[in-house]
Amino acid sequence: MTFLKGNHEDMLLDFLGYLGHFGESFLVNGGIATLKSYGVTEGMQGQQAALHFPSEHLEFFQQLERYVAIGDTLCVHAGVSPIHSLDEQDEESLFWIRQEFITHPHSLPYTVLFGHTPQREVLLDLPYKVGLDTGLVYGGKLSCLEMTEKKLLQVRKGVRRVEVTDVARYWKLSPPRLGHPQVVGH
Repeated sequence: MTFLKGNHEDMLLDFLGYLGHFGESFLVNGGIATLKSYGVTEGMQGQQAALHFPSEHLEFFQQLERYVAIGDTLCVHAGVSPIHSLDEQDEESLFWIRQEFITHPHSLPYTVLFGHTPQREVLLDLPYKVGLDTGLVYGGKLSCLEMTEKKLLQVRKGVRRVEVTDVARYWKLSPPRLGHPQVVGH
């Protein structure tokens, strides 16, 4: 199993004094509740706050991957810069990018599987990208894509039943015209 780093984990690490970015924004992006859950009191930051985290948790956060390539799929948190090669991707793009990535094709030899930007339904803009964030935090659905058989699994907030949709046909179709991504879901 590979765990990916996203913008919140990156902010947390920066807030705790480790390598990361935008730690000053951590508290207004869910950080207060996270810190409380570790027993960190108001006003603590940096190494003082980090002392409240079990060492295994800190190691876990520090070892998160920026991306992982699995066959012809690249899994990232937010997306990629459409004008850069994989080696040239910076963490800001991998953890934070939104519209620049979503609205433009890229030249990477992968279908990019991403989250970060909530949408009502799964975004299929093949062969370029698949957006899986369907806004569970806002009352939407939790979405997962089983890549081998191309099965979309979704659970609506507050519901225990898993909806399964076969989306393999979308990979077999010719790529959609630029700017007209396909939307899948119930």
